[in-house]
Amino acid sequence: MIENFGIGIDLVDIQKFEKITYSKKPSFYKKTFLPSEIEYCLKFKKPAEHFAGKFAIKESVKKSINEPIPFLDIETFHSKSKLKIKLLKKWNKKYKVLGSISHENEYAIGMVISEKIKF
Repeated sequence: MIENFGIGIDLVDIQKFEKITYSKKPSFYKKTFLPSEIEYCLKFKKPAEHFAGKFAIKESVKKSINEPIPFLDIETFHSKSKLKIKLLKKWNKKYKVLGSISHENEYAIGMVISEKIKF
């Protein structure tokens, strides 16, 4: 039995983020995404794709660790075109995570594998 690992996957309809844009509902975005994530997504021609992907990753983290981690305690960024996920506050001492993200046409998908750190 595998006890210290978790898997999370989430599929997001990009149209939801196209309908509720940052300019229409900044409060939602500020409760869900860190300022660096918002800045990253808004620099693209189609920011909804990137917001949906980051949302899928954050939901996947929540499912993977099966704990009520706040969205703002999950940071996503890219380093050399590779997705990086950093858990903030107490969470980075409890879990290690690895994820993958993709978006195509109407959907964005995120998948995360987590490992609970033993003390």
